[in-house]
Amino acid sequence: MRKPRDYDSELQALNDKAKQLKDRKLRQFGELVIATGADALPAEQLAGALLSAIDTKDAAAKEGWRKRGAAFFQAAPRSARGATTDDPGAAPGAGSTPPAASEDRA
Repeated sequence: MRKPRDYDSELQALNDKAKQLKDRKLRQFGELVIATGADALPAEQLAGALLSAIDTKDAAAKEGWRKRGAAFFQAAPRSARGATTDDPGAAPGAGSTPPAASEDRA
């Protein structure tokens, strides 16, 4: 005979997993803002830049942003390693480029 399923505990487990995923996503967004140096921008300016990016219909601009973002994520671990190996210029260089781009597009 088959064991009956405990739907309540399965639903609770799924809800817990969804909460963990949302918390991780929020934490990663915060880490991204800090890693790019965008935490130095006023909240209103950062929000305006993000809203402008959403409203942009120019596919070429969006593709350029995507490529720049991909390059940032590929370079980020090297920058972090460079900062820990007594290379003080590695981390600030990686963090100073993206905010300038955000200011240009805002």
